Amino acid sequence: MAGPMDEEEVDLGISLETVATIVDQARALQGQEEAGAEELAEEDDSEAAQLGEENEELTEESLHDFIDQLNEDEQAALIALAWVGRGDYGPEEWEEAVRLAAERNEGSDAGTYLLGMEMLGDLLAEGVAAFGLSIEEVDR
Repeated sequence: MAGPMDEEEVDLGISLETVATIVDQARALQGQEEAGAEELAEEDDSEAAQLGEENEELTEESLHDFIDQLNEDEQAALIALAWVGRGDYGPEEWEEAVRLAAERNEGSDAGTYLLGMEMLGDLLAEGVAAFGLSIEEVDR
């Protein structure tokens, strides 16, 4: 895993708080899919159960809407972060990844594209980690 990039901070084009919110929601949805309602009831202390309790109205549609409400630059940054997290690009290729993500997103639906990625929350967290930052340290 790469460390922080030089001494200069990279402008991700989206706030870490926004990314952390999406990571939390994507992980909660993934947890809901992986564990049936009975399992969640049995494992009340699981991360998915806790997130599910906090976001009782959390659905794929609500996360989709949240992503679609972001501006085009934020959506492109989110897509590029997922690509970095997936290993398609490195942090040193950030500007190119964002440019290509913006092109990919033109006239498209960022929410549908991103929610179609398996393990979206983990991909975004890994993308952020590639820049030496941590989603877990972001205040929510």
